[in-house]
Amino acid sequence: MRPIDALVNALPEGRVLTDPDVIDSYARDRTFLEPGKPLGAVLATSRDDVVTTLKWATEHRVPVVPRGGGTGLAGAATAGDGSVILSVARMTAIKELSPADEIAVVEPGVITADLDRAAREHGLMYAPDPSSYEISTIGGNLATNAGGLRCVKYGVTRDSALGLEVVLADGRILETGRRTMKGVTGYDLTGLFVGSEGTLGVITSATVRLRRAPDKPPATFAAEFGSLRDAGAAVSAIMAAGCQPSLMELLDRATLEAIDDWRNIGLETSTIAMLIGQSDASDSESVVKRMEQLCVDNGASFVAVSSSPQETEELIGLRRMAYDAKERMGACLVEDVCVPRSVLPDMIMAIEAAAVRHGVKIATVAHAGDGNLHPVFIFEHGMAEPPPEVWAAADEVFKHALGLGGTLTGEHGVGLLKRRWLGLEFGPVAQEMQQGIKAVFDPLGLLNPGKAI
Repeated sequence: MRPIDALVNALPEGRVLTDPDVIDSYARDRTFLEPGKPLGAVLATSRDDVVTTLKWATEHRVPVVPRGGGTGLAGAATAGDGSVILSVARMTAIKELSPADEIAVVEPGVITADLDRAAREHGLMYAPDPSSYEISTIGGNLATNAGGLRCVKYGVTRDSALGLEVVLADGRILETGRRTMKGVTGYDLTGLFVGSEGTLGVITSATVRLRRAPDKPPATFAAEFGSLRDAGAAVSAIMAAGCQPSLMELLDRATLEAIDDWRNIGLETSTIAMLIGQSDASDSESVVKRMEQLCVDNGASFVAVSSSPQETEELIGLRRMAYDAKERMGACLVEDVCVPRSVLPDMIMAIEAAAVRHGVKIATVAHAGDGNLHPVFIFEHGMAEPPPEVWAAADEVFKHALGLGGTLTGEHGVGLLKRRWLGLEFGPVAQEMQQGIKAVFDPLGLLNPGKAI
């Protein structure tokens, strides 16, 4: 009997897929990477399904690739040859939502936006807000330590993760963290698992922090600039002034052109960059007025403040459609370097220079308030991988970010795509320590091998 047949027999009927054509749709994420040929895909609906799968994998020495909604942009959910895909996307229960404690206990397949909507029924919100919030899952957000549009004020996913239930590689169940806002007992295992990209264990439940939702709709502005440097300078000025925006997003000309080509937004020829900012403070109108003036002081050619919640949604929707607009133009290598906010203008100019020097189309958006930039390298559809000039431009961008005191990834994770640059950020001691941690939790190297570290 084949090993996969033993797994089929061990799980309820319909949990394991073995048809290669069906499996293929579970074997990839949103990158251009072509997956290998996995043995099968498990559609887990409970923790017990995950435990059974990992015990089977340990017994038969089969690699396991965990996945959620498949919205990742770094290749972390790309399946390899001979592996089994473990999807937790059907584990969608919000098991508890406590307004008194301002927490929720959720399964990993819960859609991010669904948790936020459930929290808002109680005057609360779930703060992490990735652009893919309508399709990405809490489990995937935890696996990559996702950030999103609101992270400039509320932090990334790790800042909202209080405790986890994790199934280890051998099927044992580990509970980490707590339900309280504070706690320093022992090592921070919760923080260790958040961002580990499924290489240390499979998260089957999470206790997450909720926050009080603003009492009124936030105030929002959009500013247009004739240069990226001016837009970056405006961001630096806003943050230095202590305005504490709840959202601060930058879109470059290439991104705006992609959106305009798709949705005809009436883009002006003089607009090289757009800054979209928001405040959800109790005095949001006065805060936005201050940010508006700082944009003007730093060269904005036009600033508009939304006059209704509908206009606000339209502005935020403009930012959320950026990646889809770029995918229409070609295949995308999506990166997410992060630099200190003070050098954001320098990083923006370096990305532009790399595009010109290598003759590559790069469209950049940024969670500008925290220095997290997403340069998207666009190349021809149908190519097996980016051409050499794209890799050369990406190499230049990464090296420049590290030279400015930045990092290779702010929220998308390393996956497969960024492993080639890890040695530039981590020295040999750090790499040895990370390999040692991996060996403690996954001594056989079965969990998402070849990813993250």
